[in-house]
Amino acid sequence: MVYKFILTFICACCCGTMVYGQQVKTNNPLDIPLGDPYILFDKPSDQYYLYGTGGTENGFVVYSSKDLSSWTKQGVIYSSKQATAWGTKDFWAPEVYAYNGKYYLFYSAHWKDNPTNELENYRIGVAVSDKPTGPFNDMTGNPLFDPGYPIIDANVYFAEDGKRYLYYSRCCYKHPVQSEIAKWAKDKGMYNEIEESWVYGVELAADFSGVIGEPKLLLRPPVKKDDQQAEWESRSVTSGEVNRRWTEGSYLFKHNDLYYMMYSANHFAGENYAVGYATAKDPLGPFTKSAFNPILQKNTDKGGVVSGTGHNSVLITKNGERLCVYHGRTTKTGDQRLVFIDPLTITKDGQLQVKGPTVRSGIGGKSRK
Repeated sequence: MVYKFILTFICACCCGTMVYGQQVKTNNPLDIPLGDPYILFDKPSDQYYLYGTGGTENGFVVYSSKDLSSWTKQGVIYSSKQATAWGTKDFWAPEVYAYNGKYYLFYSAHWKDNPTNELENYRIGVAVSDKPTGPFNDMTGNPLFDPGYPIIDANVYFAEDGKRYLYYSRCCYKHPVQSEIAKWAKDKGMYNEIEESWVYGVELAADFSGVIGEPKLLLRPPVKKDDQQAEWESRSVTSGEVNRRWTEGSYLFKHNDLYYMMYSANHFAGENYAVGYATAKDPLGPFTKSAFNPILQKNTDKGGVVSGTGHNSVLITKNGERLCVYHGRTTKTGDQRLVFIDPLTITKDGQLQVKGPTVRSGIGGKSRK
């Protein structure tokens, strides 16, 4: 009996992810051409719903699954053609939350109210539906709020005390920042200035109609070159790829008494896109970045086939397993961003670890990290 149990356990671990005795086979990368993926587990329908950037012009689509392996496209859930739409293009990073019998879609788009013709006039909107498959309609016909600068990548946290918090990224656009990395790049004759994106947090109104108080800066790229985060967060600059450093795609969750904020750095369209995390005792910080960053990055420099790993979300399955959902590319599938799902674990000392990137046989040989 003991031998049989051990053999069954080993076989299951080799083929997929064990979830309290059940196997979740994620089959990376999923044959789903989306970026910025987010998965909702919907209790009423006992199904998973996958949302992301792409799949339709100026809107969003959704896929459904019972097992996180086999997915069915359910069609378009949101379109800018609706009468209350405020966005015109670049519909990005959707996240859907079930609350009080309704489903709320938070997303980024280019705002039509653009008197100065800004190239990046992004804001965050909220749409609502009776079903996770939509259709979703904008609540007000306007962005959630206007901080006076372009913002993307909304993430919402529902706190235990009933408060709600919105996290977002200020775009790099027209946001040059002085730093030792910026000086290094200028001295090298690479770039005259380095633009940066920063992550902010703010309390969200209970009815999602707006924000409460002023946004608070939570995360930004390092100022000093000797900061241990500077090397990996500056790769898009130091490689000569682009004159920008990103801190975006944030996702907040709580474990024990600690708040974990996962985030992505480097160019979303480049090979160096990677994920790190920071921790805090309060939903609005201050946050301290982990000494173990990055915890998810390309493996092409180590004989693997995956690059551009980033903009993750976290899924707690119906069986209680914590999974990291993110997009990436492979040398076989090309530049198209595809969805990956890998286990996310927390060690006894509180360290986050993503067991990936992994790929199925036929993409890059046997599954490897």
